[in-house]
Amino acid sequence: MSDTATDIDPTKSRHKDAGYARNARLNSINGVAKPNILFRGLKGLILLICCLMVLVPFVAVISTSLADQSQINAAGGYVLWPESPSFKAYEAIFRGGVVTRATLVSVGITVVGSGLSLTVVTMLAYGLSRPGSYAHRPILLLVLFSMLFSAGMIPNYLMIKQLGLIDSWWALILPTLTSGFQVVLMRSFFLEIPKELIEAARIDGAGEARILLTLMIPLSKAALAVIGLFNAVAYWNAYFNAVLYINTTDKWPLQLVLRTYVVDNTSIGVDLPGDYIPPQQSLQMAILVVSLLPIVMVYPFLQKHFAKGVIIGAVKG
Repeated sequence: MSDTATDIDPTKSRHKDAGYARNARLNSINGVAKPNILFRGLKGLILLICCLMVLVPFVAVISTSLADQSQINAAGGYVLWPESPSFKAYEAIFRGGVVTRATLVSVGITVVGSGLSLTVVTMLAYGLSRPGSYAHRPILLLVLFSMLFSAGMIPNYLMIKQLGLIDSWWALILPTLTSGFQVVLMRSFFLEIPKELIEAARIDGAGEARILLTLMIPLSKAALAVIGLFNAVAYWNAYFNAVLYINTTDKWPLQLVLRTYVVDNTSIGVDLPGDYIPPQQSLQMAILVVSLLPIVMVYPFLQKHFAKGVIIGAVKG
């Protein structure tokens, strides 16, 4: 009788059923988390193909800039691995010519434009994120309206002409100084900061400028990094505004020089000591590498903030 009671003990039965359920759940989770070898191999192959599609053209550009004419001819135009690398092409384009001047122009425009853009966007976004102002809602509507409509090329050109900015570097900075997307992104980040911190700063006697400089900006490094990267890439890669507004070749940015020499296939004149003159394609690829290198070097330092800033701006608009 006791054995029968033990066999049908409800407590042991419940523990036994719970163990079966737990093992079944673990097996199900393990089955989802660990796909079969064929599926993992297929994902790895697709990832490898995507990486090669990105890296092979980049490596070909760098290798071609280091190759001589015989290697370029033998490879059919682009070299994947130069046999005897030479930096003569880089030496040629940086001997105080148009490429050196254009690089300095692009660096100046990028630094000044990005700094001014961050300043304007931060101040505007902070003002729009503070409650209690009757003017911030109409201004916010204008900012959102600017994201949907643009004046167009001809009105922008007439405005730049009326302001006297034709053939001026300010014509490359002021038209793209801010954007509605950046203001909305920065405003969303400010709204995520707890109000208690701002109220505590006000109780301690801090004004709006001090709150912005010592509290809001240090807490918004992720959003500032995202906006700074957007602006730096935009200013560095912009060439169409230079085509419209810049008439003097001495004021050309690097991207316009790149378009002239690479896209239009204009011959590059060089002055090097000795008899060796780098091939034109090596010179063109060297200019292309110079135009790519600064952004490639800056991006890894800002990448850790990139995802966080974009996600926060997208969740709360």
